[in-house]
Amino acid sequence: MRAFLVCLLALWLLPLAPAHAQLGVLGNIGSNPQPSRNEPVTFGADQVQYDQQNNLVIATGHVEAWQNGHVLRADKIVFDRNTGTAAATGHVVLLEPDGEVMFADYAEMTQDMNDGVLKDMRALLAQNGKLAANGVRRTAGKINELSRVVYSPCNLCKKDPTRPPLWQLRASSGVQDLENKRDEYYDAVLEMFGWPVAWFPYISAPDPSVKRASGLLMPSIGESSHLGAYVAQPYYLVIDDQSDATFTPVLTTQTGPQLNLEYRRRFNDGYLLLETSAGYVANSPQGTLATKSQFDYDDTWRWGFDINRASSATYVEDFRLGNGFNLDPNLLASQIYVEGFGEGSYSRLDTKFYQGLSSQVVDAELPVVLPRYQYSYVGQPDALGGRFSLDFGAFNILRTVGTNTRRTSLTMNWERPFVGEYGDLWTVTLHNDAAAYDATAFNEQPNYGTHDSVEDARALPQVAVDVRWPFMRDSGVWGTQVIEPHLQLVAAPVVGNSQNDKYPDEDSLDVEFSDQNLFGFNHFPGIDRLEGGVRLNAALEGTWYLGGTTFDAFIGQSYRDTKSSVFPQYTGLHNQASDIVARVSFAPAPWLDVTYRTRLDSTTFVTHMADTVFTVGVPKLRLNGGYLYTTYDPYTLFDTAPPPTPATDPSFFQPRNEVTLGASSNWGMYRFSAYARRDLTTNSMVAVGADAIYEDECFIADLKFYRRYTSIDNDGGSTALLLLFTFKTIGQFGYRAL
Repeated sequence: MRAFLVCLLALWLLPLAPAHAQLGVLGNIGSNPQPSRNEPVTFGADQVQYDQQNNLVIATGHVEAWQNGHVLRADKIVFDRNTGTAAATGHVVLLEPDGEVMFADYAEMTQDMNDGVLKDMRALLAQNGKLAANGVRRTAGKINELSRVVYSPCNLCKKDPTRPPLWQLRASSGVQDLENKRDEYYDAVLEMFGWPVAWFPYISAPDPSVKRASGLLMPSIGESSHLGAYVAQPYYLVIDDQSDATFTPVLTTQTGPQLNLEYRRRFNDGYLLLETSAGYVANSPQGTLATKSQFDYDDTWRWGFDINRASSATYVEDFRLGNGFNLDPNLLASQIYVEGFGEGSYSRLDTKFYQGLSSQVVDAELPVVLPRYQYSYVGQPDALGGRFSLDFGAFNILRTVGTNTRRTSLTMNWERPFVGEYGDLWTVTLHNDAAAYDATAFNEQPNYGTHDSVEDARALPQVAVDVRWPFMRDSGVWGTQVIEPHLQLVAAPVVGNSQNDKYPDEDSLDVEFSDQNLFGFNHFPGIDRLEGGVRLNAALEGTWYLGGTTFDAFIGQSYRDTKSSVFPQYTGLHNQASDIVARVSFAPAPWLDVTYRTRLDSTTFVTHMADTVFTVGVPKLRLNGGYLYTTYDPYTLFDTAPPPTPATDPSFFQPRNEVTLGASSNWGMYRFSAYARRDLTTNSMVAVGADAIYEDECFIADLKFYRRYTSIDNDGGSTALLLLFTFKTIGQFGYRAL
C-alpha cells in the first residue's frame, strides 16, 4: 500500500528516509542548499533513499516528480543536488504543460526541468501526431534539438506495428520551437509505405497543436491550354486572432503573372470574406473582386453586402477564381442589404446589381434594383378564429437598355379554417393584390409594349373556399390507405389580356404550372400578372403505407368559367380546362426512392412536361438520376416580345430534353462519385465529372475530373483534372490540368 507524506522542510535536512516514505517536496535541485518555496519540486515514489556522502536522493518504484507544470515519471530518478540534475531511467515519461507527452529510455533534466537531454525519445503531439528521435537536447524549456527524427500522424498497423506507416517524414535533424510553436526539419525525406517519394532540404511547419500560423503553404503546379504550365505559391498570414490573409502569386508560361488575395475577418457582430485578384491576360490587365459579409446590429436587425465583379469570363474561367464564392463565368450578382426580424414580421431593404461576362449576356440589358423594400406580417388568430397577413413591397428597377420600372405593391390575406362534422377540412380566404406602376421605355425588353411610358394602378380582390376530405382505411396486413379529394373555388373579377399592355412585368415572365402550384390565387409566380375570373382547382391524392413502403399519387386540374387569354399557350393554362398535372412517388425501401411529375394536354394527353428523379442503392453503391422534358426552352424566353410564338421565336419552342445520371460509393475510407448530363434533343453531352477520394486519419488523396461540352464565350468547352494530396498537419501537394 502506497502512503504519501508531504514534507515542508528542505530535503537536505532529512535523514535517510524509511522505505515507506512516499512523497517529498524539494527546493531548487542545485548546488544552492537553500530550497525554493515558491516553485518546489514535488515527487512521489515507492522508496526513497538519501546518499549523504554524495548528496544524492534516489527515488525508485513508480517515481513521479513535478515542477513548473512539468511532470517526470520513471522507474528510477536520481536527484543530484551538487549538479542540480535529475537522471531518470526506465519507462521515462515527460508531460509538458501544453499537453505534449514524451517517452524516453533515459533522461537528464536540470534547471527546473527546463534543460536536459533525452535518449531514444518518442512524443505524442496534438492531432494524433507522433515524433521519435535518437536524442533530444532541451534548452531553457523553449527549444528541443532533435537528431535522427521521424514524424507521422498516421496510426501504425495493429497486426504488425513494425510496418512503416502510410507516410512519415524522416530528417537528419530537427528543432521544436516550443515557445513559437513551430517545428523545423533538415535534410528531410517524405516516405510513403517506407519508400522515399520526395526530399526537402528544409521544412518548417507549425506545431500540430497550432490551428493558425503564418508561413508558406505547399505550392500548386499544373498545366492549362490557356495558361501553359504554371506554379502557384501561397503564403498564409495570421494578422491577429480575428483575421488572416492568403497571398498567392501565380507564374505561367503563356500569360503574365497573377496575384490572388484572400482575406477573412471575424468581428464580434459578424464576418467579412474577401477575395481579389489581378493579372495580365490576353495582352490586357485583368482582375476580380468578390466579397461576402454579414453584421448584426442588434437582436432584431442585421446588414451585409455581397459584391462580385470581374474583368472577363475568360479570366475567371482560366484561373478558376472565386471558388469559395461560386463565381459564375456568365453572370455575377451583387447586393447590399439590411433586414430585421420581429415577432411575426420581417423587413428588408436592399439593392441588387448584375454584371454579364459572356457574350451571350448583354450587360446593358441587365437590371439594377435601386432600391427594393419588402415587409411581411403574419398576425395572431383573431376573435373570429381567422389570421391576417400582409406583404408590402416597393422597388425601382433601372436598365441602360430596357424598361425602367417603379412599383409599389400590397397583398393582404385573411384566412379562417374550419373542421366539419365528418372530418372534412374547410378554409375560407379573403385575398387582395394591389399595385401601382410608373415605367418608362415600356416598349423595350422585357415588356415590348406598344407605348413608351406607363402610369397606372390596380387591385384585384378574391375570395376562395377550400375543402379537403381525407379518408383513411387500416387494412391490417395490407397497410394503411389514405385518399384525399381536394377542391378550391376561387372567385374574382375578370382580368383580360389588356394587362399585358398596361402594366410592366418584372416578376411573372416565367410560368411553370405543376402539381406544386395548382392551388392558390395566382398561377403566375408574381403579381405583375394576375389571374381573375371564377375557377375551380381540383385534385385527388392517394397514399398507401405498407410496412416500410410508401406509394403516393396526385392528379389535378384547374377549370375556368371562360377561356383566359392572359396565359400564353405554352403554359397549359390558356384553355378553360388546364393541362392535367400529376405526381407519383414510390419509396418501397430506404434504398429506393422514385418521383415522377408530369403535365399532360387536357384533350390529347400529349406530354408537355416530364420530370423524373430517382435514387437507388445503399451507401456502398448508390445511383441517382433524372430526366427532364419540356416543350419549350425557358432560357430564350426574354429574347423576343412575349408571348413568343413559333413565328416570332422558333428557338423558344425547341423542346428541352435532358437526362442526368450519377453514382456514388462510400467504402469506409474510400469515396467515389460520378455524374453525366446529356442533351437528347441535340444528341450531345452537356457535362461529365468524377471524384475519387481516399481519407484516413493522416492522409487525403483526391482526384477530380470535369468536362464541360457547352461553350462560354465560344470557348468550345473545357476540361479540368485535379490531383490533390493532403498530408495532414504539414500541407497539401496538388496538380491541376485545364
